Amino acid sequence: MEDCTDQIRECTIDASRLGEHDRQICVAPVSWIRCFATHPSIPTLLIEIPNMMSLSLCHRRVAFMAIAASMMSLMPCSGAIAQTPSTIGKVERLDDSLDQYVAKGTKIEVLAAGFTWTEGPVWVPSKEDGGEGSLLFSDIPRNSIFRWSESEGVELFLQPSGYTGNTYYGLEPGSNGLMLDAKGRLVMCEHGDRRVSVLTVDGGKRTIVDNYQGKRLNSPNDLVFDKAGNLYFTDPPYGLPERAEDKRRELDFCGVYRVTKTGDITLLTDSIARPNGIGLSPDESTLYVAQSDPQEPIWMAFPLKSNGTLGQRRVLGNASDAMKEFPGLPDGMAIHSDGTLFASGPGGIYVMTSEGKLLGRIITGGRTSNCTFDSDENWLYMTADDKLCRIRISH
Repeated sequence: MEDCTDQIRECTIDASRLGEHDRQICVAPVSWIRCFATHPSIPTLLIEIPNMMSLSLCHRRVAFMAIAASMMSLMPCSGAIAQTPSTIGKVERLDDSLDQYVAKGTKIEVLAAGFTWTEGPVWVPSKEDGGEGSLLFSDIPRNSIFRWSESEGVELFLQPSGYTGNTYYGLEPGSNGLMLDAKGRLVMCEHGDRRVSVLTVDGGKRTIVDNYQGKRLNSPNDLVFDKAGNLYFTDPPYGLPERAEDKRRELDFCGVYRVTKTGDITLLTDSIARPNGIGLSPDESTLYVAQSDPQEPIWMAFPLKSNGTLGQRRVLGNASDAMKEFPGLPDGMAIHSDGTLFASGPGGIYVMTSEGKLLGRIITGGRTSNCTFDSDENWLYMTADDKLCRIRISH
């Protein structure tokens, strides 16, 4: 019998394993074929398996174990993505005024877990008076948008969400930031298709913007609308398979843009190395942008002029010290109706005033990508790594 101990040690599966970021790759030099494994409660999972006829007896055994492990990972999925009655983390109070937003003793609730990398939450109000709203959020690696509601828990809402091609497109091909437009339609930042799109009432998508001066966007990341219907969005390279070094990249900068209702696009700034989360002050006089550059991990405020251009930036906070304590970078944000920022950063959500005074942190303990309020600001929903969480907001 062939000794295959080393090969077994080296060779594992290549599958979208729930709750894992990194794809494990078999190093054995074999020919691979692709198959699709499905489960009624989750989106299709792509699993790569070896061509059995090309393998030695040893590698066939390794492949069989890999396939079995892949299929077994599907079995508990209906429970892995479901309501989970647990809590995580803590609330760190740096100023007494945090109490007006998060009461003492309030816990971070885990609503669901077992995703890959959650992002872009948006609250969708009920169309009926007194009805139940729901939350939509992206799972970027799985190219999917999920919906959560109090009564139904988690269900798949849309797949594919950000990439419609037929070839492999990196580890983060799906949608990222989500928002509703003035008509209540879902608007998506799409990594793989490199555009901002809108889901129309009849179910088809339409492109809002996919280029600047004829060159394709990098990978739209986050977005916000003003009351007039103008769209602001960020465009770092995170959705490109090779990121900043990707040969498909056509723009040599990362931009923050404004798109009018008529479709005219303006580059507001190309001076931010890695623009990420974006938000507007309630009076729409200030545009907030998070930069997820490890060399300068900051939250910024820009005066928004009447002609739609930006004034001089003002730094609200720097996450360099926090990065030594927790994983993560400045990312998405939600702006409270009173102007207070709830901004994701290393290890959780940073609650700060419009002047940059840090009131406290809602600490999940892990990478926390984004957050949003429900319609009445009773809850703050957070996408935290492989989890969907929320915390009660005081009034």
